[in-house]
Amino acid sequence: MSLTFASADPAAIPCHVISSGDLDDWLMGQESSIQVWVRGAGFTGALGTTCLVPGVQGSIAMALAGYGTEDARVRGRFHLAAAAAALPEGTYTLVGLPEDRADEEALGWLLSGYAFGRYRAQSGASARLIAPKGVDAARLEVIAAAEALIRDLINTPASDMGPDALEAACRDLAESHGAEISVITGTELLQKNFPLIHAVGRSAAEAPRLIDMRWGKVGPKLTLVGKGVCFDSGGLNLKPDTSMGLMKKDMGGAATVLGLAHMIIALDLPVQLRVLIPAVENAVSAGAMRPSDIITARNGLTVEITNTDAEGRLVLADALSLGAEDTPDLMISMATLTGAARVAVGQDIAPYFADDGAFVTALEEAALRVADPVWRLPFHAPYEAMIEPGIADLDNAPKGGFAGCITAALFLRRFTAGTRYAHFDVYGWNPTAAPARPKGGVGMAARALLEAFPKALGL
Repeated sequence: MSLTFASADPAAIPCHVISSGDLDDWLMGQESSIQVWVRGAGFTGALGTTCLVPGVQGSIAMALAGYGTEDARVRGRFHLAAAAAALPEGTYTLVGLPEDRADEEALGWLLSGYAFGRYRAQSGASARLIAPKGVDAARLEVIAAAEALIRDLINTPASDMGPDALEAACRDLAESHGAEISVITGTELLQKNFPLIHAVGRSAAEAPRLIDMRWGKVGPKLTLVGKGVCFDSGGLNLKPDTSMGLMKKDMGGAATVLGLAHMIIALDLPVQLRVLIPAVENAVSAGAMRPSDIITARNGLTVEITNTDAEGRLVLADALSLGAEDTPDLMISMATLTGAARVAVGQDIAPYFADDGAFVTALEEAALRVADPVWRLPFHAPYEAMIEPGIADLDNAPKGGFAGCITAALFLRRFTAGTRYAHFDVYGWNPTAAPARPKGGVGMAARALLEAFPKALGL
């Protein structure tokens, strides 16, 4: 697959981007033979449609890509990726694309080339695009490569993406960028005071671990914490089969922060970046943690395990405690954490929690610019009592079923020691194919964060 732009080519096929209401005016400026051909083909400019206009000796003289109406476009994004997937192999250049949509559509075209081919030969769109004038082609190629990394990691099943393999992926990324990396594994987690990470992962065949990657020596301190539960059986509170089937994606938070880290480093943002990934498998064995166990976390808070299937917040808690000890200027956690978040906003939006107004403003503006939707949910203080069981400082899974994503976020905030903090409860999976987003693993909020960092961090 190719996730890069094509080189300039005088023989490139022009692809005219035509909105539904502009088709008649466009046709008026064309030769009569083209008018007859396009009308005969039934092309109307509808969103996602294409039309090939023949040239001499059967060559393609031009392509038309329907851009629909504004009402149709607001219902999705990356609309020209549908055209890229429909067009035959070749090199194309866009004509008539609105300048304010160039970045989004060019990135979507790149991402249409993605396919997950590790276990079966597959290919994405073969139509190559010359970068439109005015876009930062190198930046978009970095973003596309990062998104491909996220997707590949999530799509790979736990048989090939357990804690060992996730660590290897982190080491590969660190080596490629000259970053420092260290890993604390197995019983060493207990010796170095990461009891919650150890408790969650101790029953699995592959040892639990905390991966710590650092890059950059100047600028504000930015710490990314990603949930790396490579498979979640639910532990002794075993998931039903309908809930367990997609649990290879429970390391989607880790995959997303790795993709975001690649963007940050490849684009040389002036930050001191730290990436913390607790990598575990939540399995069942004689050594598994039990409901009613009470474990003292790294920061000294006691946690009652009321449900072993609420394990993600446990591994994140120890990692967040470590991150806060370094007093970062901003700390972000990303996790496939709760089903409640999906009920609240569905699979296409990344809900997040943040109290810092400057960060919220920067993120919301950035998300709109780069078509990476997010939605703010509240750290609602009155719900704090719901995570306090009485017998211990904290309850990892409050009963009642209300506000599950909020109580999980409140739980995590207890481990941030007042650090400027935001938490993202992502889904990490696209259940239905859409332009530039095939069914499977997908990045969420990483592009919005990348766009927001300059303003949020004062770069």
